[in-house]
Amino acid sequence: MKTNKLLFLLTGLLAFSLLNGCTKKETPAQAGEAAAPIEITVEIFDRGTDGGKSDPTNNEWTKWIQEKLLKDENIKATFIPVNRWDEAAAMNNLMAAGNPPDVCYTYAGDMIANYQQLGGLFDMAPYVDTLLKDMKAFLGPDTALPGRDFIMRADDRETGKLFAIQAQRMNTAMRNIFMRKDWLEKLELPPPSTPQEFFDALVAFKEQDPGGVGKNNVIPFTMTNDIRWLGANIAESFIDPNLDIKTRWVNQVVERNLLVPGYKEGIRFMNRMYNAGLIDKDFALYKAPEESNNVIKAGFAGAFAGEWDTIYRDNFAILADLQKNLPGADIIPIDPITSSDGITHKSAYDKAGLFMFIPASSKNPEAAMRYLNWLAKFENYHFLQVGPEGVVHDMVDGIPKLKVAPGLWIQNSSQNIDYTMPINGLDLGDPALTIRAIASGYSWPTERVELAYNTAMANAAPFPVIKTTSPLTAAGPVQQTLIDKSTTLLVQAVMAKPEEFDRIWESGVQDWLASGAQDVVNEREAKYIAP
Repeated sequence: MKTNKLLFLLTGLLAFSLLNGCTKKETPAQAGEAAAPIEITVEIFDRGTDGGKSDPTNNEWTKWIQEKLLKDENIKATFIPVNRWDEAAAMNNLMAAGNPPDVCYTYAGDMIANYQQLGGLFDMAPYVDTLLKDMKAFLGPDTALPGRDFIMRADDRETGKLFAIQAQRMNTAMRNIFMRKDWLEKLELPPPSTPQEFFDALVAFKEQDPGGVGKNNVIPFTMTNDIRWLGANIAESFIDPNLDIKTRWVNQVVERNLLVPGYKEGIRFMNRMYNAGLIDKDFALYKAPEESNNVIKAGFAGAFAGEWDTIYRDNFAILADLQKNLPGADIIPIDPITSSDGITHKSAYDKAGLFMFIPASSKNPEAAMRYLNWLAKFENYHFLQVGPEGVVHDMVDGIPKLKVAPGLWIQNSSQNIDYTMPINGLDLGDPALTIRAIASGYSWPTERVELAYNTAMANAAPFPVIKTTSPLTAAGPVQQTLIDKSTTLLVQAVMAKPEEFDRIWESGVQDWLASGAQDVVNEREAKYIAP
């Protein structure tokens, strides 16, 4: 209700603010005079000061930005705090009053869409090859939309206007399958490299009990009831790798692949695993990761799936607790699920991050764009990510290793992502060094974490990104219903008797379609624009 009222207020006041906030061109200094600094305001998330955080508008990082920006661009920046946890309401108030910061950012795409419809955003398209040329070069080509530059990811396909620029996510690794290395070694088996070798290794675990936990206690593969996520590297590999983009995109409903050709056969493979006694018989009862993680930590499970780094995360402590309970136990990432072309296709995150935008009421939009372009230069965002050596980081084996920074050098957000708007995630300018630096952030040997990262990224690609003729709305009212029903269907299909699999699958899919999935498909079909 609060947000709706703010948007109503915004609708009325935004037009007034636009009429009274005409932008002005930056004027050069008279001959022989030093140009006066151009003043801009910049949004910065206020995450509070708990845990030793600093004032986000006044610390060593803001001072460094202000001093170097003034020297490099003759721009004077003032930071305007916006409460991170009440961002939408705060920004709506600023927009409605006609005095938002000149440079803003948000993770909320719907906020951008609302402001765009109200005419509240500045069009940056004419400046992409001039004021934003370093930003364009840094973001590079759009791998999800071949033939396009990533800087144009959020453009209006009908008008070509660019009201927001999306940041680049640096780490796009998603998932891995993991297996007990010590069990494989005891059975003298190599890490499996095909679906059948994976299946056979699980059978060997079940029949030969390499962990000595008792044959009745062996759980070859464990997971929770979230098959859509934890079974993805298995099930999605059965999708035809040559399937055209439109068919795949149109049929993916609420990020579920039930209607995508080939996915059913991936679930059938998991059904075969379950009926062979290879999947934890209690998986359907596990609603949270901790429930299956406890099975792994206790030493009963031979394989499982999860986030690419899940075994090394301190908050999960999967491998750490396993080794405390069973000294000598070990886990490795494996990549055995090949598609019909023999390649281990898997998903990666799309590299699109937060939205950077300039309100139409900005008095100095050109200086605002120059600031964004300045942030996209390596020397600037790199310093903001790692800070001065000996204070914020130490050099260890040729890479900067972040440490707890003193006083006002503390990074209020991970790697200062609130200040480094164009980039989300560490970048050292060399992919190999960057991966090593990411790996060094864990309390495990760097080479182990690197292996997990490289395994997850091997043959990985993001789901197709499509620019539609207008925003998609059909899924909104039925999204949770479709998510819940898909979870139920996948569990039922995996646990079905083999002879009942097709009936259960087809019945469930028909119910899913009737529950709103068909309307979502129809809308995606109608609004699809070929990349």
